[in-house]
Amino acid sequence: MSAKGDLRVRRVYEPPEPGDGARVLVDRLWPRGLSKADARLTEWCKDVAPSTELRRWFRHEEPRFDAFAERYREELAREAVQPLLEGLRERAAQGPLTLLTATKDVSVSHVNVLVEVLQEGF
Repeated sequence: MSAKGDLRVRRVYEPPEPGDGARVLVDRLWPRGLSKADARLTEWCKDVAPSTELRRWFRHEEPRFDAFAERYREELAREAVQPLLEGLRERAAQGPLTLLTATKDVSVSHVNVLVEVLQEGF
């Protein structure tokens, strides 16, 4: 495990792997067509996901990603979110933590911003 914890990002629709460790869904909405049993989650941490308003504005349009990331970081800086972020950091420090999302294109996803924010806190 690195000093910054063992953080991984995967799509929630991918089958679980032995190395996933704790599996935490970080989307505000439940993934379509996926049963809770099939997801095999450790936790659903929807309150670290972007707000509904921000998600709707972004629409996963790549040209908006930089502005989205900045706005999302502002949401993550809110005092109410800090205990949730600390809980995720603690999980990552204890072993692998896989952050799960239903997003089709993970490269322009909130999960990457969330990983950066979590790593900054180590």
